[in-house]
Amino acid sequence: MASAADQMAQSISLSKFAKATDLKKRLWFTIGALIIFRLLSYVPLPGVDPTALGLLSQQTQGGVLDFFNTFSGGSLSRMSLIALGVMPYITASIVVQLATSLSPTLAAIKKDGESGRKRLNQYTRYGTVGLTAVQGYFIAVGLETLGAAQGIQAVIEPGMMFRVAAVISLIGGTMFLMWLGEQITSRGIGNGVSLIIMAGIVAHLPVTLVNLLEGGRSGSLDPIKLIGIIVAVVVLILFICFMERAQRRILIQYPKRQTQRGMQADRSHLPLKINTAGVIPPIFASSLLLMPLTISQFAGQRVAGESKWGDFIITLNQYLQHGSPVYMLLYGAGIIFFSFFYTAVVFNPEETADNLKRNGGFIPGIRPGKNTENYFDYVLTRITVIGAAYLTIICLLPEYLVTALQIPFYLGGTSLLIVVNVTMDTVTQIQSHLLAHQYGDLIKKAKLKGNRLR
Repeated sequence: MASAADQMAQSISLSKFAKATDLKKRLWFTIGALIIFRLLSYVPLPGVDPTALGLLSQQTQGGVLDFFNTFSGGSLSRMSLIALGVMPYITASIVVQLATSLSPTLAAIKKDGESGRKRLNQYTRYGTVGLTAVQGYFIAVGLETLGAAQGIQAVIEPGMMFRVAAVISLIGGTMFLMWLGEQITSRGIGNGVSLIIMAGIVAHLPVTLVNLLEGGRSGSLDPIKLIGIIVAVVVLILFICFMERAQRRILIQYPKRQTQRGMQADRSHLPLKINTAGVIPPIFASSLLLMPLTISQFAGQRVAGESKWGDFIITLNQYLQHGSPVYMLLYGAGIIFFSFFYTAVVFNPEETADNLKRNGGFIPGIRPGKNTENYFDYVLTRITVIGAAYLTIICLLPEYLVTALQIPFYLGGTSLLIVVNVTMDTVTQIQSHLLAHQYGDLIKKAKLKGNRLR
C-alpha cells in the first residue's frame, strides 16, 4: 500500500509546479549555470590555433582520451579553458577521502563537524590546483609538438611563456567549474559536479547519434548491428532504472506504546539501496585512470621511440587503449574497490546501530548493539557485492562490445549510467521540492481555517 507521501507525490501536476516559485528559481539558476559551462567549452587556450587544432584532433580519436573528451563535452578536443573539466577536483577528493580513512589526524578533523568539513574541502581545493598544474603542463608540452610530423603547428608561439599561460588558464577553468558546481548544489537542483559531467556527456550525445546513423547510411555499420545497438541501449536504460530503485528493506521495531486501540508496536523499514554508492565508483575509477593517461598520451606526442622512456610511454598508451584487457581489468578493479569504499563512507553500521539503540529500536531476532552492527555489516556487504557487479557489467560490457563489433566511435556504458542516474536523482529532488511546497500550502490552509474558527 502506498504511503501518504507517495500518494501526494503521484498527485503532483504542472499546476503545482507553476506555483512553486522557489523551485523555478532553482531550475533557472541550474540551467543558466550549465549554459555558462557549455559556453566556456568553446573558449580556446591562449596561444592555441583553433584551425590547426581542428585539423589535428583526429590524431587522438580512438584512444582513451575519447572517454575524457566525452566527459568534458568536447572541451578537450577544442583545448578550451575547461579542457580538464572537473576530473582533477574529483581525483583530489578521492585522495583526501582515502587519506581521511588512513590518517588519524585527518580522521579527527573530519569529526569536528562543519569546521572539519571546511578544512577538508580546503585541502581538496589545494590538491585540485596541484593536479591541474601537473596535467596542464604535460598538455601544454604535448600541444607544442602536436602535428610536427604533418607540418602543422597547433601552438602559435611555443615556449615557456605559452606553458605558463596554459597552466594558469587550465587551473582557472577547473577552479571556476568547481565553484560553479558548488553553487549549483547550494542554489540550484541536484549535485552540481554530477550535473556538469552529465551536461558534457549530453552535449556529446548528438555527435554519437549522428555517427551511428551515418554509419548505418554509408554501410560502414551493419544494419543488424545498428538495430542491436539501439535495442541494447534501451535494455541498459531499463536495467539501470530497475537497479537504481532496488532496495533491501530491513524491518525495524520499536517498543509498544499505548494508543486508542490498545498497546501497539511501531514498525518501520530501513531501506538500503542495492547500489548505495551510485555513480561515484565509475567516476572515481575513470578519473584515476585518466590522470596518468592524459599525461602519458600528451607526453607520447613528444617522446621518441628510441629511448627507454619513449618505449615505456608508447607501450603504456598501447596497453591502456579502450577495450584492451589491461584497461578493462584496471577499470573494473577500480569500480569494485570504490563501490565498497564509498559505501563504507556513506553508511556507518556502528553509528546506525547506536542510533537505533538510543531510540529504543531493534531488529526482530537481533540483539541491540554489537550484534545489530554485525548484522548491518553482513547485509551491506552482500548487497554491495551485487551493486559492484552491476556497475562493473554496465560499464565494461559496452566497452567490450565496441571493440568486438568494431564500432567506429565511442559508446560508453559509463556515460549512459551517469546520465540516467543523475536524471533520476534530479527528478527526485524536484519532486521533493514540489512535495514540500504542497505540504506548505496545506499547513497555510490549516492555519487559515483555525483562525476563522476562532
